[in-house]
Amino acid sequence: MQSANTVRIDSHAVATLRYIRTSMEAAASIVVPGSAGIAMGSVGLLAMGVSSAPSLHEHWLGIWLIAAVLAGGIGLALITRPASLRGLTLSGTPVRKFALCLFPSLFGGAVMTAVHWTNGNLHAIPGTWLLLYGCALIAASVAATRTIALMGGSFVAVALLTLVLPDNLQILMLGIGFGGLHLLFGLLIGRTGHDRQI
Repeated sequence: MQSANTVRIDSHAVATLRYIRTSMEAAASIVVPGSAGIAMGSVGLLAMGVSSAPSLHEHWLGIWLIAAVLAGGIGLALITRPASLRGLTLSGTPVRKFALCLFPSLFGGAVMTAVHWTNGNLHAIPGTWLLLYGCALIAASVAATRTIALMGGSFVAVALLTLVLPDNLQILMLGIGFGGLHLLFGLLIGRTGHDRQI
């Protein structure tokens, strides 16, 4: 007859496995695949091409907002796929840490976009986007790799230049940042092997 105080072996094993899994998730980092950068960069270059057309130039803000949503969705899908392949939950430690580091600056970008648009300061929107996206990447690199921090720093450098350039170069700078830098670092990450799980 089994005593009430006896700990069942299978419950101890489950608790041990749960502890091991939690420890592994805490120690893991997000794998940002090169394919995410390439896809997001392609969307950025497409947005630059479309918004540079003379007949669509006045609608550049709407075009870039659509591109941001599209690129963000593609990037999210490609970034979360390796985590699910590794058995990490989307609410697990590395994914949650990545999101918590990334989203405050992105939220700040959304707020500042509304402020600039309301006050007719459209010139400052491209630089603001590039700056706050760069800051988001630098912060998110805590849960990813140093390459993401380097990419974030590159966005900040492009942003500072964008903020002092004339209006006619703003769309070009958006393309260089969200198109060119994403493509460049996507290819770099893919070549260094961080894209093996895709």
